[in-house]
Amino acid sequence: MDFQLTDDQRALRDGMRQLLHGRFALRDATDRLDRELWRELGKAGFFSLALPEAAGGVGLGLPEAVLVFEEAGRVLLPGPAVASFLAAGVVPGAATGETVVTEVDGSLVPWLAEADVVRGDATGAVPLRSVDPLTPLHRVPVPTAGHPAARAAQEAREAPAVLLYAAEQLGSATRSCETAVQHARRREQFGRPIGAFQAVKHLCAQMLVRAELARGAVYAAAVTGDALDATAAKLLADDAAVRNARDCLQVHGGMGFTWESEVHLHLKRAWVRAELGRSARDAEEELAAAL
Repeated sequence: MDFQLTDDQRALRDGMRQLLHGRFALRDATDRLDRELWRELGKAGFFSLALPEAAGGVGLGLPEAVLVFEEAGRVLLPGPAVASFLAAGVVPGAATGETVVTEVDGSLVPWLAEADVVRGDATGAVPLRSVDPLTPLHRVPVPTAGHPAARAAQEAREAPAVLLYAAEQLGSATRSCETAVQHARRREQFGRPIGAFQAVKHLCAQMLVRAELARGAVYAAAVTGDALDATAAKLLADDAAVRNARDCLQVHGGMGFTWESEVHLHLKRAWVRAELGRSARDAEEELAAAL
């Protein structure tokens, strides 16, 4: 069986990367949603990727969706992209980017104030100071087990959403690895690039291993469409995104914490995403029960 990307899939990935890097600048991002960018993504087919062509979509599947969300993760695209993607074909205007959709994910609701439509019960939501300055959050009361709201919260964490969050984490983990390697090649100490030192080499090598391990799991889950595969992929991708961002900060030293650098933002976004879709605690329990 051939698991290599097809030419069309590579073209889709490269086109989305070009669009995002050309249209979106992380340094200019705020906690206010860029509606113009959102509509531009809609025109490019970002949200309608998996809709049938008869319904005005692109007619592709989950493997292709994973590729574009990986690119969104690389640039830390702000906004409830996963919720809006999954609402395409259900909520009018979601597919074109005219309607911004968010959803209640356990006890968290990202981008509640900016959303036009909220899927799930956000009653009693209160603002939460987010560790990621580019992801505003609200907290809602955790519904009791067996309550209809509890079932709605569970549905919000279904396999496609879990997998798309994992894809974003994968993109972030890959970007952190690339950023660390680039810095290690440029930055010099004692007359040598710091990448020549064994300790830095080991950090970068470990980052690559984590990212590629997560990539295999995310891509495989996209092919199988299995809920447990998606849960395992999220667990690995969360770990790769958080640990790679930490190691990238280690390579950069103190400058990685400055606002001129995007490194610290990858760590903060990874922390937030790790609690969305399926937290590590829930993922471990689900996988252990399946064993």
